[in-house]
Amino acid sequence: MAAGGFFGRALIVDVDARSASGTPFELDERVLRAYLGGVGLGTWLMHRLAPARVDPLAPEAPLAFVFSSLVGTPLTTSAKFAVVAKSPLTGLLTDALASSQFAIAGKLTGHDAIVIRGRAAELSVLLIDGDGARLEPAPELAGLPASEAETQARERFGRGWRTAAIGPAGERQVRYATISHDGRHAGRGGLGAVLGAKNIKAVLVRSATKVAVADQAGVLKAAKDLRQRSFGPATAKYRELGTLANLLAFNAVSTLPTRNFTAATFEGAPKLAAEELHEMRGVARNSCASCSIGCEHIYSRKGGGSQRMEYENVFALGPLCGVSDPDDVFAASARCDELGLDTISAGGTIAWAMECVERGLIDEPWLKFGDGQALLKALDAIGERSPGLGELLAQGSRQAAARVGHGSIDFAPQVKGLELPGYEPRSLQSMALGLAVNARGADHNRSGAYEADLSGDVNRFDGGAAHVAAAIGTEDRAAVMDSMILCKFLRGVFEDPFTEWATLLSLVTGWDMDAAELRAAASRIVRAKRAFNLREGATAADDTLPARMLETPLQLASGRTATLTAGRLQTMINGYYVARGFDEAGRVSTADLPDLFLDA
Repeated sequence: MAAGGFFGRALIVDVDARSASGTPFELDERVLRAYLGGVGLGTWLMHRLAPARVDPLAPEAPLAFVFSSLVGTPLTTSAKFAVVAKSPLTGLLTDALASSQFAIAGKLTGHDAIVIRGRAAELSVLLIDGDGARLEPAPELAGLPASEAETQARERFGRGWRTAAIGPAGERQVRYATISHDGRHAGRGGLGAVLGAKNIKAVLVRSATKVAVADQAGVLKAAKDLRQRSFGPATAKYRELGTLANLLAFNAVSTLPTRNFTAATFEGAPKLAAEELHEMRGVARNSCASCSIGCEHIYSRKGGGSQRMEYENVFALGPLCGVSDPDDVFAASARCDELGLDTISAGGTIAWAMECVERGLIDEPWLKFGDGQALLKALDAIGERSPGLGELLAQGSRQAAARVGHGSIDFAPQVKGLELPGYEPRSLQSMALGLAVNARGADHNRSGAYEADLSGDVNRFDGGAAHVAAAIGTEDRAAVMDSMILCKFLRGVFEDPFTEWATLLSLVTGWDMDAAELRAAASRIVRAKRAFNLREGATAADDTLPARMLETPLQLASGRTATLTAGRLQTMINGYYVARGFDEAGRVSTADLPDLFLDA
């Protein structure tokens, strides 16, 4: 019998020709306890099911929707799921999280994970419920935005189904295409391209069963307490202004990447700030499924309609591209939603191209920093994969730079192929380390080391041993929250996180977990991600930042210079390797492998 909150099985779905066959895949309780669910369990499944060195867009490359023991409980923010696969953008492991009713219905098909392999003969939708899996041709959905595909799929199959779909960019296998559902996105790493390569426009799931928790009364009491704490000061910023509240704050401390990381302050920031938009745009608030925080802020758009705006999409489509007109940034964000594009990778790749145009490396004189209409034109070219520029930029900045050459890789804003989020590494040096070593590539959600930099606990301009400890601490906390799965906006409400998380898991599963076991699980998940990447050809040379960050000091508005040298970064990386138990080449010890893969 499975632990509380789990079914103890995954469903492996092979889509082939005009049919789909589902095969149960048993999940031993020790695997579930060691990897917790979500991203952790997805990582273990990739080790088991992904052929070594597989092309991410090949039929045999698996893509997994993974749930956790908390999904379906009354615990706030627990209606989340992970999508895990090998990334077509990085060639390494990638995972993305999203919140929606899809998480609850997907789990209540009776599975802890749904893994898809193969390629359908024609554009299709995949339906999964208590009767298993079936494939239905859906040529009428071709070219539709994910939101419209969801609507049409519900009309065709019934409102009881919950849908995750791709947009045109996913169908055309743009390497940073997203998977979308209820207006939310599993955004980073090109998971939409992986689903598109399987000729699957949408995955539909329908609840068919229930799952029990070990201590129902204890879970209800914990849920009431957590909900109450979620209304406190730790989440006030997200409720009041949303993540866009970071824009002016980051601009003030010179860590807002601007014009492809050539500056860290943006003169147009006040026009894009949450404070300004809140007053001018008639903001509305919304929440993810089963969430009491309500961080989603929706603004009115010029000409009608509305748009959800967050810090990362505003940073990437605004300051990073030099665009300050909020109407242009709103329109660009909406275009990314329609096409199914990761806004960070889209903005980063276009900003790189704008600099290439300035340097005479790309002959598209219309593509200029600060031109909102040029930004929209470039997004359309990417979504259509139009010959020339669209096809080039659909590859992401790393692969595009390899084609353009002339040293353009030195200013491509990426790590391991994944474009940088909105944090300037030279003025946030704990974050610099976190970005360099993270398994997913340049990422702020799997390594939130900027928290230490901005807290004042470390000198953010002078990386050292304290920064190593900070990066590891945030990486471990993220590994647990992404596997349980809980929203990171809750992280501030936990006074003793590992102890409190272990208590929640114990109430749900019936396991007698403690903080030490949970810390061991966090370390295991981080090491297992790295082991997968090493298997796929990653080396220590990939743990770095763009040459621009390490060779060009950053002039701050205060007159100060922020400098991050290659030597300083390498010293921190070496300290990270030692603390993680890796060898000097960043390799996981062979003695670790039985613990990681549970082969012993």
